Amino acid sequence: MGDTQPESVALLATHAVNGQRYQEFPYADDGEGIEEEVGEEEKMQKIEMQPKDGEPVRKPSLGERRNVELTRLLVIDEQREPTTKTTTTSPTSTTASDNSGRQSPISNSPREHFTPGLRRNSISMPSGINALELEALRLRHQMQSQDPLHEESQSGSMVDDGASSNVSTPVVVVNTPDKGVTTINFGNTDDNNDDSDDEFGNAKKPVYRDRFRSRRRASIAPLPALRLNSKEMLASDFDTHSVASNQASITSINSLASLLREKMQAFPQLIRKKKRETKDYKIKIFVIMMFFIIIFLIGYAYIAYHQQILTRSYFQKIKFNSQDRIFRILNHEDKEVISGQLGVTIGSDSAPFHCLEDHRRKDGSVCIEWNGIARLHMNFENKGVFRCYTMQWQALIPGLLPTDCYELQRDNGLWFGGGITKGQEWSLSYANFDFKPYASGDIKVHQFGNGVKRYFINSIGVAMQVSEQTPLQIGINRTANQFCLRAANDEFTFVNRLTELPQLDYKICTTEDMRSLHMLMTQQSLWDGLKEADIQVLKSLLEEPVWKIPTGPTVESLNESIICDYSENAISIGLGHIVINEFWQENIGDFTVDKTRFPTLKDTIDVLHRRGFKVVFTIQPFISTDSANFKDAVRRKLLIYERYSERSIPALTRYKSSSSAGVLDITNNASIPWLIEKLQRIKDEYQVKGFYLDLGTGYNLPHYYQCRQTLDNPDMYARQLTSSLESAGLMAVSTASVVPKPPTFLSTPPANATWEGLRETLAAVLNYGVIGYPFVLPGAIGGDYLLHGPLHKMVSFYSLGQPELPDQELFIRWLQLATFLPAMQFSHLPSEYRSDLVTRVAQELKEVRQTVVIALLKKYLNPSMNEGWPLVRPLWMLDPHDPACLIVSDEFSVGEELIVAPILDAGREEREVYLPQGVWKDGIDGSLRKGSRWMHSYRVPKDKIAYFRKMPDNTRF
Repeated sequence: MGDTQPESVALLATHAVNGQRYQEFPYADDGEGIEEEVGEEEKMQKIEMQPKDGEPVRKPSLGERRNVELTRLLVIDEQREPTTKTTTTSPTSTTASDNSGRQSPISNSPREHFTPGLRRNSISMPSGINALELEALRLRHQMQSQDPLHEESQSGSMVDDGASSNVSTPVVVVNTPDKGVTTINFGNTDDNNDDSDDEFGNAKKPVYRDRFRSRRRASIAPLPALRLNSKEMLASDFDTHSVASNQASITSINSLASLLREKMQAFPQLIRKKKRETKDYKIKIFVIMMFFIIIFLIGYAYIAYHQQILTRSYFQKIKFNSQDRIFRILNHEDKEVISGQLGVTIGSDSAPFHCLEDHRRKDGSVCIEWNGIARLHMNFENKGVFRCYTMQWQALIPGLLPTDCYELQRDNGLWFGGGITKGQEWSLSYANFDFKPYASGDIKVHQFGNGVKRYFINSIGVAMQVSEQTPLQIGINRTANQFCLRAANDEFTFVNRLTELPQLDYKICTTEDMRSLHMLMTQQSLWDGLKEADIQVLKSLLEEPVWKIPTGPTVESLNESIICDYSENAISIGLGHIVINEFWQENIGDFTVDKTRFPTLKDTIDVLHRRGFKVVFTIQPFISTDSANFKDAVRRKLLIYERYSERSIPALTRYKSSSSAGVLDITNNASIPWLIEKLQRIKDEYQVKGFYLDLGTGYNLPHYYQCRQTLDNPDMYARQLTSSLESAGLMAVSTASVVPKPPTFLSTPPANATWEGLRETLAAVLNYGVIGYPFVLPGAIGGDYLLHGPLHKMVSFYSLGQPELPDQELFIRWLQLATFLPAMQFSHLPSEYRSDLVTRVAQELKEVRQTVVIALLKKYLNPSMNEGWPLVRPLWMLDPHDPACLIVSDEFSVGEELIVAPILDAGREEREVYLPQGVWKDGIDGSLRKGSRWMHSYRVPKDKIAYFRKMPDNTRF
């Protein structure tokens, strides 16, 4: 060593190990801030051993404190004189040679000074020894022969296993200013003498360690795992880029195999670290997932509390949330069949509570009130397989309109009923219109047609019936998928307020079988009071056609010769009822024959009777101001009078060809006898078989009408008048709100002579059948009038003449459809076309109706009279559980045994046909067809119509 080295570096005795020369030096213990617990004697010894002035301060060595002798080794520079001295840890004087070859005395003081900062319990060289370099040590090591190190357990030693030595394994710690601390291990340390198993319980494998390795940048072997506080940590986690480590062995630069072996030895440690990292990653994911699951459960519980827990169950199958007014009805299988929101117009901030005792009813109903705004009564009626629920809203403040809305969902079936609408939609679920008063009208102008009934049915077995006293408005919004009922008075339809504030009252019934539900809701015996003559008239209308004498828009367009000529041409088609419109009078309301145009009408009618025809006159409750009966009715106060006026002032309106007419007040007890007397006089004089009652619609009443007795709504007028004239013999009526007594038919609205009019006729027949009108009289084949543009005013205000001869193809397709309807009505005759095709088609269809259709109509006549089932039905009435039957709107069935698929568009000779379950016989070629499937591109020639008869269930296909 040089002279410039500090005095604290004491050269001690040398010691030879395996042929190498080392110097001994004591363990350093000069770390700052390190204190140990000592006894009283040691404290006194420390006081006595205080250094003198000028001497360095040193603590007792480890050997002194533990009373053991420890060997101290120090490498001696070989360039110097090879002097080797051995010394022990006893406090005696020793000498060592410095770099100049001089002997330096070694202090005999037990407190030898070393550089501070060295690790405790480690054999470290003092800092500042520049002459000791690793490169010289490596070169010297290469010059000597190397004994290979064999793999052995970590508890082994570099010396022979049989040799016992009290000397610790030599370790040299070199402190260099630029490299930090470098530790050179010549054997296994105490940390490596661990015979315990690894963390997985497996016995540790022997590890091969080289004594040296080349200096590589940041290439230090991974340190073995240290176990601190029962937790494993890799030493490489502390310092991964150190040039020297206190536990890493130096690998020989010439041994690539030892490097690879070292890497392979570290691989299991890396795998364990990866496993721990993967395990930690999975734990984090699991914790995150659990966090979101808990958040979801909390949110779900919150929603369930507000929507389910707050929902109460009434009458076993009603679920009603009083706060949000969500209403649900369940079937026998606890499946939701209808849902909606009640009291839509009530604010959400209104809290409900049970009604006071004075407002409760004794019928077992539930009463709920919303803060003096509205009151709801719910009741339940158990009819075995049927469950009926009554809902009644009563407004408590002016301006509140009780409104309930129900969901229009395809999963919950399609809604039908209410009659026909302005858009002629097949189902109410396809309609889209704002709230409109529910009253009969002209579908060209008003929202609803001439046949109405407050009855709605769903294809899956839910029906709804609204009270006649409710001022009903209906709104259907397709975008919101809601079917809404509202109670609201107005200035015309519901001007006669039956209650001080609007009241919504209706009933909902459910069952598993839609067919039986329909029978329950529409069942009324049509046999009561029916005479044998009435049954014969009913059957004749089914078997024979109705002949409507074509006329122009004026009275002069009808005379006796036209009637006679028409009847002669109609004989070839068949006999039936000849209907003469209101032009048999000079003025509407005369109720006498115009002698000018019909001087011998009595004789003409006798001729028609001998030919086999039955003559029917058209009558109406309107009396023209030009008629002589108008003055008589005013004098007798038989007419409807103006509202808020004396009863002597009649209310006027328009009706067809009459621009000004009064209306008989049927609530006056003198009006009906006065009218029946005049009608009976006509029957007796002209031998008329019956009358066609043309009531117009509800909107044909005067706008400010007032009857002697209050009417619930305008349709009550047609209902009372029809029932009052049953004894006079009515063949058909133009408007109805209840099923008229047989043999009276309900006429469909006048149809335009276009392809659109053909489709509207089929839709009207099917919709009227659904709401309980089994006997429907379609319009004239080919159309009742012809208009090329849309209407903006009521057709019934003026008379439209019969259209000119329709297109031949349209007439043939219309005739094919009418062949399978409950009744056929002609205006233009097939002979007018002077076409062999039209004549041949008419004869073939006449044979089909007589041999096939009429037999089925008579067969299903009794079920219609008993149960209210229509003669002509939509396919979903055959199989309400078949989704395809719900969407088919251009097919129908006659009873349950005949499927008809007409052509309803111009120029088409093929179509898609769907047959319900079963085996069906094709009416065109006689082949058998299997049901529950579609027939695509089914060809239908111009002279044919597709129809299929159902075969017995045991038919072999």
